[in-house]
Amino acid sequence: MIKQLAIPMMILFIIISFILHLYALLDLIPIYLSSSLLFLSFFIFLLYINNRNRFKGFK
Repeated sequence: MIKQLAIPMMILFIIISFILHLYALLDLIPIYLSSSLLFLSFFIFLLYINNRNRFKGFK
């Protein structure tokens, strides 16, 4: 159940952080906060996508 919701939740987190970044460009919130949040959301998403199909060795 969690694995099915992981990617949509990450995409939602990216969209929310992008909207916050747009607000930061309008000087409504600090830009260093929103840009770090946007970077963190992309980083977590790419880390999750890259780590899913990794070879874990023979058992």
